[in-house]
Amino acid sequence: MQSLRVLPRLPTSHIGLRSIRACTQVRTATSSSTTSAPGPARRSVTIANDTGRVPWSELSWRERGARTTQQSANLAVIVLGLVMTGGVATVLYLEVFSSDSKTAVYNRAFERIRTDPKCIEVLAGRGKGGEIEAWGENRVRNSRFARDTISSKSETDGIGTTHMRMHFHVGGSLATGTVNVHMTKRRDESDFKYHHLALDVPGHERIWLENAEAWKLDKRSSGKMFGVRWW
Repeated sequence: MQSLRVLPRLPTSHIGLRSIRACTQVRTATSSSTTSAPGPARRSVTIANDTGRVPWSELSWRERGARTTQQSANLAVIVLGLVMTGGVATVLYLEVFSSDSKTAVYNRAFERIRTDPKCIEVLAGRGKGGEIEAWGENRVRNSRFARDTISSKSETDGIGTTHMRMHFHVGGSLATGTVNVHMTKRRDESDFKYHHLALDVPGHERIWLENAEAWKLDKRSSGKMFGVRWW
């Protein structure tokens, strides 16, 4: 019968040390393999494909130049769009929405003609309920707004007074005529005022709705007696 040989018992500290060394070696090998594995190559940033995702610090000098050029071009487009929008808004305001615009003067004058009893009687007949229409030089009738060409002229005289002259055509069931408008605005005034507004219909006397010259003549004649001015 053979006797059993008892092996010497190793200290537990030696076993723990070997396990720690083995784990450390495995982690080191794993991390080194992960670090050494090359990642996917980044696409070069150009003006056409730059999306801004790549940080500025990772860009080369050439790529930074491409991004700067792209951003400058975008800024120029935005500024140009704002300038064009402002220009269109200014033109619309001056030509349509402003109280001194040609369209506003036209609509105001036509409203005076359309509601004046004498004009209604000559153009459409009193009590007949005929509608009065207006149109410009293109002979396109329109009862409310000037969609065709309206002949007008604006100028400033030597003392700073702005003169706007305009004429357009009106017509009803009985006759057609021409409306003549002359408006003035002094340098210290903000709105145009009528110098004269008249309707000319063939076969009829001129119908005056506004006449500043007649008011001046009446004022001059009121100060005379026997042809002599007394005051």
